[in-house]
Amino acid sequence: MTPLALHLVTLLAVSAQPLGPGDYNRSVKMGDVERTFVVHVPPKYDAKKPTPVVLVYHGAFTNAAITVLWTGLNAKADQAGFIAVYPNGSGVGTTLFWNSGFTRIKSKDRPPPDDVAFTAKLLDDLTTVVNVDPKRVYATGISNGGMMCYRLAAELSDRIAAIAAVSGTLAVDNPSPKRPVSVLHFHGLADEIVPYKGPDEQTARFMPYKSVDDTMRIWAKLDGCPEKPKEVAKLPDKAQDGTTVTRTVYGPGKDGAEVVLYAIGGGGHTWPGRDPVVKFLGKSTGNISANDLLWEFFVKHPMK
Repeated sequence: MTPLALHLVTLLAVSAQPLGPGDYNRSVKMGDVERTFVVHVPPKYDAKKPTPVVLVYHGAFTNAAITVLWTGLNAKADQAGFIAVYPNGSGVGTTLFWNSGFTRIKSKDRPPPDDVAFTAKLLDDLTTVVNVDPKRVYATGISNGGMMCYRLAAELSDRIAAIAAVSGTLAVDNPSPKRPVSVLHFHGLADEIVPYKGPDEQTARFMPYKSVDDTMRIWAKLDGCPEKPKEVAKLPDKAQDGTTVTRTVYGPGKDGAEVVLYAIGGGGHTWPGRDPVVKFLGKSTGNISANDLLWEFFVKHPMK
């Protein structure tokens, strides 16, 4: 064996070392580009047991490390026993994005990144170091990251069991998932970054995402849910913080699929149950916890 071959074997052996509880930085190669992600393995992780995974996609102009702090999902992972994985989009420094269904910058020399393929390769890598339950791999994310979750539901439904999008709607034309994918969605009615009613005059032309209502209608139809919701309920205003929450449930559809919307009156571009990182994003409701609700939803909707 040549020295180069021996070096490559050594690198592969190191990269495939099993992970125990803790936080890790990992990477995969996409062509000549190294793509990175952060892995949080909970304290009670048992390598002998298949373990659920939640992929957490950051919003535009941010990154994985910021999203760890913003969402607080590591604490939920420790409590519930899932592995939390925070991929990094492409870009420079902390100014990262996802190719969630529209091309943000056209370039003859550099095609848009294939973030669906990146996610698939990330999952392949993850299975070499932790015991992943393939029936319980889920995706959540905010803003551009929420939009990316919809793209994964549309194009990687054979590996993503269900998604939970926060302040990010469908940006894929003619989605055609291979199987029903249950969707949980949180959105503020006062969101000025990704408006509830869809793009407005301030929205860049290269961002043709859907409105919340169109997203729910399209996905409910894809999942075979009845056109009319089975439940529309205004939740108790426990926090008295100037926000209200209405839950709308579509379903059941094929294989028990559901589409559930939490519409937040007075809510901004924020993660429900968490204080906003900066004030200009608007209010974050204290009436619900996205972390609690998304995990409850994921537990209910493993891959059939």
